[in-house]
Amino acid sequence: MATSRSCPAESAVKLIGGRWKIIILWYLFQGVHRHAELRRALNGVTQKVLTQQLRDMEQNGLVTRRIYAQVPPKVEYSLTPLGMSLKPIVEAIHQWGLAHGATEK
Repeated sequence: MATSRSCPAESAVKLIGGRWKIIILWYLFQGVHRHAELRRALNGVTQKVLTQQLRDMEQNGLVTRRIYAQVPPKVEYSLTPLGMSLKPIVEAIHQWGLAHGATEK
């Protein structure tokens, strides 16, 4: 019987892959943020995409969403311990980008 094994790196990329997730993590490492704050910080992201990325990260246990019962509704996002465990990885990616002069093309 053949079994399917995935590479652990592949599993990690599924959690944080995509254009925005690492950047979202970077901002959430700095503390709790509201949706609008993240949207302003992420130049070029649409509301729909940001919402989807945050929902994916919440579903995967990286982000916590806290809803306050008030009008208008207030929602804050923060990292879970699992999300915080990605900090050294994201910082290493940041340092690599600085060291190698990574630029957008």
